Amino acid sequence: QVQLVESGGGLVRPGGSLRLSCAASVSILGANVMAWYRQAPGKQREFVASIMKIGHTNYMDFVRGRFTVSRDNAKNTVFLQMNSLKPEETAVYYCNFRGRGADYWGQGTQVTVSS
Repeated sequence: QVQLVESGGGLVRPGGSLRLSCAASVSILGANVMAWYRQAPGKQREFVASIMKIGHTNYMDFVRGRFTVSRDNAKNTVFLQMNSLKPEETAVYYCNFRGRGADYWGQGTQVTVSS
């Protein structure tokens, strides 16, 4: 079983920054892909960014250039640095571990972008 714990969410003003963390209970080298998703109220969960085992990254168009996904294999942790945040990015942000033949999700961390 894989457990994921997100942290780092909170309230930030438009244009501000936050750094999210996702700590896994197992080695993240066991994942083919580690990813971040988000879900705003009344909307479907959407892909934000991902990082593969070999380090290749991918981003949704809306965040490319502002968000950076990274990983620390020694600490079994994945990060999402979010800069220039916009109010419409208010959502619960979820960490995803894809590997071992399944998808695992964390409980999410709330990010609120508001003045």
